[in-house]
Parts: sequence; structure tokens; C-alpha cells
Amino acid sequence: MGNQHTEIDDSLRPFIEAQRIFFVATAPLDAGGHVNLSPKGLDTLRILGSTKVAYLDHVGSGSETIAHLKENGRIVLMWCALDGPPTILRLHGRGEVLTPHDAEFKQLRPLFPAKPDECRALIVVTVQRIATSCGFGVPLYRFERERSQMPDWAERLGADGLREYGPGLKTRPYSRSRSTGIADPHGPSRAPRGHSRDRDRVLA
Repeated sequence: MGNQHTEIDDSLRPFIEAQRIFFVATAPLDAGGHVNLSPKGLDTLRILGSTKVAYLDHVGSGSETIAHLKENGRIVLMWCALDGPPTILRLHGRGEVLTPHDAEFKQLRPLFPAKPDECRALIVVTVQRIATSCGFGVPLYRFERERSQMPDWAERLGADGLREYGPGLKTRPYSRSRSTGIADPHGPSRAPRGHSRDRDRVLA
């Protein structure tokens, strides 16, 4: 049976904190655009309040989530129990992108592990709808370990290499939805005006 909740209460918080993986979905306003779904791990999420959560957005091969949030703010986070009692939890809400330039980023960043340190943004979600469902169709899995590739890769590149990697030639210059991502992870987080090639360059 599905249920709705008014807040992340004492029954939901332990479930969220026990999960090793969660999923993030966003979409552009354009009906012809692609819905984006990303898995997240590496101890990247924190509960900030009864209706607020935040997660670290690491450097990766795309910038769809950030681009969609800057366009329309819509986001849903999902957890599903891969061991123990079957449960699915979804948090629907509005997401805000904070980059290292932002004061709130600097306040929240110490809540998360210091490594890997290639975080390009913090996504803060104000939750508007909290829903659980049975999860009877989700298979059982056994957790083995976190993958080491992300922190190892970030350590090899170093801070200067990561800054170069972001806006550099190794990345795709636009999101798949042609929306604006991050032009510079250490610059202002607000979306720029206009859509010139330079301004639409995203950190992927």
C-alpha cells in the first residue's frame, strides 16, 4: 500500500540513512527533451531538515540534472530497499544548485566527506511530496563495497586538473536538452542570460 507523509520523520530518516544508493530524476520543460535518471552513492546525501535534503554532485560525464534544475527546478529522489523489508521512498520537490562560489555551499560542504573533493555542486532539495510504496517487485542484493574509481581518479587529477577537466575539451559542451549547466564551478551559480556557445558550456 502506498502512503504519503508530511515530513521526513523518525520512521523515514533511518531508512534513508541506511541506503547505499539512491536515484535522482529530472526533466526539461520541452516535451521533446529527455528525462534524466542518475544513480548516486559514495555517502553523498544529508538530511538537512524535515522537508529538506542535500547531496553532493560529483564531476561526471554529463550535466543534465543541473541543466534541468536551472530551467525548471523539478526533481525527484528515490530510494528502494535492496535488503531488509521491501520499501520504496520518493521525495518530490524543487532543487537548487549551489556551486563552490556560493556562501551556502561553503556552509554545507563540511557536512559531507572531505574526499573525493572533486564536487562541482551541491543540490539542495526542498521537499514538497513524500510518498512510500511497497517495493515487493524489487530484488534483494547484497552490498559488497563502494567503488574506488571516483576518488582515485579525482586524486590523480588534483584540484587544478579537475578545474581544467570541467569546462575543457574532454566534456560535452551542451546538455542533451540544450539547457544551461555550469559554466564555471567556482563562479556564480545563477543561470546566465542568453544562450551563446560560451555561456551554454557546461561542466560535465
